[in-house]
Amino acid sequence: MSFDTPEIFSLNDLREFIHRTLCEKENLLEDQFEMSEMQLRRRGRECGIQFSLHGPRSVRLGAIWVSDHNMIYFYDTQGSRYLKVPLRFKLELPQAA
Repeated sequence: MSFDTPEIFSLNDLREFIHRTLCEKENLLEDQFEMSEMQLRRRGRECGIQFSLHGPRSVRLGAIWVSDHNMIYFYDTQGSRYLKVPLRFKLELPQAA
């Protein structure tokens, strides 16, 4: 999978890019599978977001956006990292409820 650094300006852009990229990895139809997300904390402060896509037959793909490094790491069904994507524009983490 080869592409230019994506133009991501918002968290919604980030979600769409991650969902599309994870679906492409396993040839899944984007409108058929939803993605969940969970904020990550380190030493009491938010540091990123973990995204999980649950596909058919217990297929699970993941991605982690690390806000400090402004990088997305993509993981396949075996849990191995297969892609690392730097972002051009810094995004703000949403405030935890």
